[in-house]
Amino acid sequence: MIDRKSLISRHNPVYEHTKTGDPLSVGNGGFCVTVDFTGLQSFPQTLFPLCTMSDWGWHGYPDAPQDDSLLRKTFYDTYGRKVGYPTDERGQERLFKGLRQNLHRFNLGNVRLGLDGAEPEDYVGVRQELSLWEGIITSAFTVQGKPVLVQTLAHPDKDALCVRIESDSGFRQENRKLRVQLSFPYGSHKKGAGDFSHPAGHTTRVENSGNNGLVIRRVMDKTRYSAAVRLDTGMDAQFDGVHTITFTGKGPKLELSIRFAPELEDLPETFEQSKNACAGFWETYWNEGAAIDFSEALDPRSQELERRIVLSQYLSAIQCRGNLPPSETGLTCNSWYGKFHLEMHYWHCGYFGLWNRTKELEKSLSYYVKILPTARSIAAEQGYKGARWPKMCDPTGYNSPSSIGVLLVWQQPHPIMLAELCYRRTKNRDFLVQYRDVVIESAEFMASFLHIQDNGGAVLGPPVIPAQERFDPREVLNPGFEVEYFRWGLKQANLWLTRLGEPPRPDFEDSAERLSKPPVHEGVYIAHEGCNQTFTEPGFRTDHPSMLAMLGMLPGRGIDRRVMSRTLDRVLASWDTESLWGWDFPLMAMTAVRLGRLEDGINLLLMNLAKNTYRANGHNPQGDREDLPLYLPGNGGLLLAVGMMAGGWDDDSGACGFPANKDWTIKAEGFCRYI
Repeated sequence: MIDRKSLISRHNPVYEHTKTGDPLSVGNGGFCVTVDFTGLQSFPQTLFPLCTMSDWGWHGYPDAPQDDSLLRKTFYDTYGRKVGYPTDERGQERLFKGLRQNLHRFNLGNVRLGLDGAEPEDYVGVRQELSLWEGIITSAFTVQGKPVLVQTLAHPDKDALCVRIESDSGFRQENRKLRVQLSFPYGSHKKGAGDFSHPAGHTTRVENSGNNGLVIRRVMDKTRYSAAVRLDTGMDAQFDGVHTITFTGKGPKLELSIRFAPELEDLPETFEQSKNACAGFWETYWNEGAAIDFSEALDPRSQELERRIVLSQYLSAIQCRGNLPPSETGLTCNSWYGKFHLEMHYWHCGYFGLWNRTKELEKSLSYYVKILPTARSIAAEQGYKGARWPKMCDPTGYNSPSSIGVLLVWQQPHPIMLAELCYRRTKNRDFLVQYRDVVIESAEFMASFLHIQDNGGAVLGPPVIPAQERFDPREVLNPGFEVEYFRWGLKQANLWLTRLGEPPRPDFEDSAERLSKPPVHEGVYIAHEGCNQTFTEPGFRTDHPSMLAMLGMLPGRGIDRRVMSRTLDRVLASWDTESLWGWDFPLMAMTAVRLGRLEDGINLLLMNLAKNTYRANGHNPQGDREDLPLYLPGNGGLLLAVGMMAGGWDDDSGACGFPANKDWTIKAEGFCRYI
């Protein structure tokens, strides 16, 4: 058996500086707090936004447009039928941008260590460590000659930040030096998710709970939420009458627990109770599920790969286990206004199915059941059957207008894929029933979206924008990846019906069989039919090399392996690698592994490029893009590829996805097979 505590603990991030470019976070899957070297959010306006965010924390500006039916649509010829999509903002900029920016996630509150006049350079002897095994950050430093020790954690079941601060200087009100302050910003669609310069736009009301605690009522336009604070005996709280509460104490220790909720609930537990609950949760979490250990591997890169795997699991666990699909920067800060992209749901959370954590995947999978009526209306408005899933959305499920997003379709089979990954673990009939409509109506849209030609063949597009977002939607016909994903999804929907004892749908099977074969030119797969310049036109060999996903992400049962191997070689030789995204590296690795090119799979996972770097805290920033200082689809994609390599896949003939030599000796346990 793997010594899991040693495996996890040897990758604890440890900092001995005051730089906040790689901040640490604590969370419970649907609630996350990011802190600086003080263990709190003492310097939020430095190198990285320090936010407190949740799955339920959404805000809209009071004057924001809400009626997407007012959008002027651009009509695309669809085999003699005009179908409208909101792709053009010209002449409707306010409406278009307003619907994109609202709703947005917001920063619930800022908790900082108050020390008059202290700047980051005044803190010396800094040592901060995140105990991954316990989910606790310990920060030690000396400031103005006083040693301070801070412990920071998030309650595993309640959206509460819990802090213990110890210092010989104490927290006396009379010295007015060392103290803790809780401040509330106005909501913002920007990366930092909070606006502290707009105090008149929201209200904060503080009430005494009568039980060693405070209740804080927040009103921010139509958004209302509460914060409940447990106070230690002897602790004082002073409200400035605007948006800041200052906490001081009489002794050398201050313990503060702050629970955030949409509606008032009980006071949080004591720090010690929360600490015990946190440590207990994380020990159980790490001992359950799958694990992979590279301690016996001789390749010098193996420990870096292990570090990335462990930290990616932690980052995913603290902010991708909620009841909504994750945003691309999770609950750390806002990307695309905090909205989530459903085409990324697979890359965020698909790995849960391989790492024996299907209960975590089922949480966000339930979102499709919730928004099924909205998805039906999207399809019906466009003249299609079934349910068309949105691309960029918030909890309501409404699709944000976009020059690209509304024309994507590769998110359409995702619910079928994610449901299948869950079902394969439990084989539970109740689960089949629960997701029947999601699976079948996803397939109904796919079948109706295809066009049957005079020769009897079925084609996909135009108009469509493929996963490789580089083409005019009016010209895209049969993008290979989408064709194969639709084919797989249609057949899988019939398998779902068979499991339920229902007759398979002839239209699903017929559509799958009629679909064109993926396009080939000069012995390699190309982006879409007629795009013979895929590998010669500079603008076409950028972004995601999605044709590789046909054999890798997908089982590729109709794919010519020799053609795919040549295609992988062509991508490696000619693609603009700087334009790749974090999930492209595991995508390519999965293709290489299915082809038996195991060394290439390792090399692709560890390719030395800006968008494939993993910072000390596990963040996968997308190069120098300021809006993506972390990118969780990269972390999730890494875990997906490693899960497939360690657990195998349906037609692997018992092969392992790691090279069979001492350089890559591994110990793996608990993995489930991939499709």
